[in-house]
This record gives sequence, structure tokens and C-alpha cells, in this order.
Amino acid sequence: MARVLNPVEIPSGVTLDVSGQTITAKGAKGSLVQDIHPSVQIHQEDGQIRFSPANDDKASLAMTGTMRALTASVMKGVSEGYEKKLELVGVGYRASMQGSALNLTLGFSHPVLFEAPEGISLECATQTEVLVKGTDKQQVGQVAANIRAYRPPEPYKGKGVRYAGERIIRKEAKKK
Repeated sequence: MARVLNPVEIPSGVTLDVSGQTITAKGAKGSLVQDIHPSVQIHQEDGQIRFSPANDDKASLAMTGTMRALTASVMKGVSEGYEKKLELVGVGYRASMQGSALNLTLGFSHPVLFEAPEGISLECATQTEVLVKGTDKQQVGQVAANIRAYRPPEPYKGKGVRYAGERIIRKEAKKK
């Protein structure tokens, strides 16, 4: 029984090239390449791309869903792009752009310079907000996590670098 999962719609303005087990997507924001696992079959037809398992085992079906989700995020990335917003909370915690590098003042004895990797753009809307933008969902999330790792939010006062909307569980201070 060959199961076919929900198809991935190809957005307008995105050109797709399927060669073997490799999908190359080009759009307004850039181009990305996604390698597809050998246990997954790809079918491209009339503005959609469909995925089905090559075998009838549980692992192939699971990999089919994974490849479908990764391809859907590639489609969204080249057409719309991804972004993560970070907030700096704390007295004297600031961020500013210094050329293409992000200059962070996080309470250390020295400023932290963060160079953005290829394909990622950083913006500072205000001194306490950093916006990470790019086409690759995984890379955007990893860059945001790397910036957050310099000073993660601490549980007593909540100071540090956090994702926008992140809820920090606070601890009560020690009693005498």
C-alpha cells in the first residue's frame, strides 16, 4: 500500500528543479537545495510536489513526512523568508550594528562582536531588539540560539537575551 502524503504547493514566483533525489528551489529571497532521503519518492505535477514512501515500513513513512516538512519550509524560505526576534532585558544591555557585525553590550568587561554567517541578515530596530532574517529556517534558528547563548535569561531577575514572547519562569530569592 503506497501512501501519499499531503502535497506541498509550489508558491507563485518559485521555480523548482527536481533531479534525482535533489530539489533546488529558487525564489524572490534566494535559492535553497534540499536532498531527499533514498527511501522517499518524489512526484512533481501541476504546481504541486508529492511525496510517497518507497517501501512499506514504518521508517520510510516517517522519513517521508520529514522530507515533506523540510521541503515545505524550503518553499516558504525562498518565497517569504524566516525571521526571529530577540529581546535584550537588563540595565545597560544594548545591541547595535557595527558594519555587518552585531555589537552586543551584555554586562561583560568587553563588548561581544557577532559576525553573521552567509545568508543571514541582522537588524537592530531599537537598542534592545535584534531581528535575525534569512531563507533557511534551521540556520535562522541556530544564529538566534547562538546570540541568545552569550547571556541566556537568568531565573531570578529575568535579565539576558530572550526570544520575543519567551516566558521566563522566575525563582524566588533565598529567604533569611
